Amino acid sequence: MTTPFGRALCAMITPFTETGTLDLDGAQTLATHLIAHGCDGLVLSGTTGESPTTSDAEKSALIAAVREAVADRASIVAGIGTADTRHTADLAREAEKAGADGLLVIPPYYSRPPQDAIEAHFREIADATELPLMLYDIPIRTGTRVEPETILRLAEHPRIVAVKDCSYDFLGAQKVLDRTDLAYYAGCDEHNLALYAVGGTGYVSTVANVIPSHLRGVLDAFDAGDTTQAARLQQRATPLIEAIMSAGLPGTVTTKALLTALNLPAGPVRAPLRPADRTTTDGLLSLRRTLTTA
Repeated sequence: MTTPFGRALCAMITPFTETGTLDLDGAQTLATHLIAHGCDGLVLSGTTGESPTTSDAEKSALIAAVREAVADRASIVAGIGTADTRHTADLAREAEKAGADGLLVIPPYYSRPPQDAIEAHFREIADATELPLMLYDIPIRTGTRVEPETILRLAEHPRIVAVKDCSYDFLGAQKVLDRTDLAYYAGCDEHNLALYAVGGTGYVSTVANVIPSHLRGVLDAFDAGDTTQAARLQQRATPLIEAIMSAGLPGTVTTKALLTALNLPAGPVRAPLRPADRTTTDGLLSLRRTLTTA
């Protein structure tokens, strides 16, 4: 199995101070905590990291701070997706300078380019640096699929090495797994075990911010041949996964609420997002407590 960035990757939130500024000390503390509890890679400035509302300078500062904190104990993949190919290429170069190990790139959003333009976009970004690239297929946010045939062509590029899959096209994922050596990461936590079982590499998980060791345990049990235990662990996490990711609020909001309640660095979300209310936070805490004490 190809694991260019590790198996258990957390799509890390971006901590802010109470006044809304970037909390680099908090980012270092949280990154260190996540690595100590089973994550072998961190994805910074993805959707969960509130990339639409952080500046280019903040993105670079975040990478540099987390790199300092984790050294070579974990991979760092920088989210650099924008709607503008030139801007994305600039962010790729800045991420490389700041110390990232790889790049996470979405297709340009809003403009909804056709597949040949999406392919050209990814190739231009892959040629902008020496860093390996993870394609991110999340049509619910970008408005555009990265079709399996497009991924098959892009797999020929030497620096395009991985996919984060949020397409909900399990058949398409298996077709690409069968015909390429790309590392395939589940981007939706409910698919972590299912994709791993058919040859996936692991996951890029928002929920790993709050239960990193539990989700790592799913993969470890499967690797040890205990598929029953792997399935049991995955199923036990389902209520919390649903509450964080599918209960009507963005995963960033619910994750930050739960991290704050656990006394881990998070801070507020930036507008236009709004914080979770007390009832939601109490419900999340209860689900996590049930999961971690059973």
